[in-house]
Amino acid sequence: MNPLALLTPTYGRDLDLCTLLCESVDRHVRSFSKHYLLVPDSDLPLFAHFESERREVIPASRFLPRWLRPLPRVIQRKRRQFWWSFRTKPVSGWHVQQYLKIAATMSLPYERYCILDSDIVFFRDFDLSQFQVPHPIPLFGLPDEVVATQPRHSRWVTTSHELLGLPVPPLPAPDFIGHIIFWDRQTTAAMVSQIEAVTNLHWIEALCRTREFSEYMLYGYFVQNNARFSGAHRLTSSTQCLSYWERPKLSKGELNELLCRANTHDVAFSIASFSGTPVQTIRAAIEENQAVRTPRTVSRQAARLDALC
Repeated sequence: MNPLALLTPTYGRDLDLCTLLCESVDRHVRSFSKHYLLVPDSDLPLFAHFESERREVIPASRFLPRWLRPLPRVIQRKRRQFWWSFRTKPVSGWHVQQYLKIAATMSLPYERYCILDSDIVFFRDFDLSQFQVPHPIPLFGLPDEVVATQPRHSRWVTTSHELLGLPVPPLPAPDFIGHIIFWDRQTTAAMVSQIEAVTNLHWIEALCRTREFSEYMLYGYFVQNNARFSGAHRLTSSTQCLSYWERPKLSKGELNELLCRANTHDVAFSIASFSGTPVQTIRAAIEENQAVRTPRTVSRQAARLDALC
């Protein structure tokens, strides 16, 4: 059994983006066993057609405690679904997706996971055999000075250390948030055990009460401060993924320009859904990029590259 799987938490509003992700995974990603899509129970019918030999759609309720329940869809704020309980204030789907990543990593039957949000699209081949045991997996981390002004960064640094029972470092401090992220099952389980030991709460309840946290920051700081598990990771400043976080939507030409800036190690790109870039535009750019990469003649390839870049 291949000891590595893919995880993607997603939901109905990202259905078209998730379709692009799955198509690009099937085209470019190699050396993994399963691709798991983790979705709210009410969205299962929307994602059922993704089921295949190598892809499984799993309802969120499989990983969440019984005391945390989704509010009816009619009770929404800015079209976002919320979950409620008698133990904490309601939490958003954004929070729940973070819980699902942690819970799935611990309970699904693989040793390592590559976590992909649904707005990622692969445009080059990506072989995951290099991340299987006994090879170390990358721990993405940005240098301190790069993240000093990132929104919410300082709060996430503080809550990560408080949840893990570690002294809060002075700012600026490292950031571990990226696009193509690798987690180890035993490391994740140890991180959860430490959170529960520090807070005396079930880890999901502790995160519900904290609210302002980042799952990637938690994992990164846990590894950074634990010699037992740091050896299974290697620090890197690249997730091999181009990103666009701005509000103005991209045109096909602008997206092609972004792809032209890719270095030799980049294998994917991410266009944040809130940018408003139409899925049709992203798909058109993918198809054009693919045509450039597989031309009928070298001269045609050169001409297309000149035209695009």
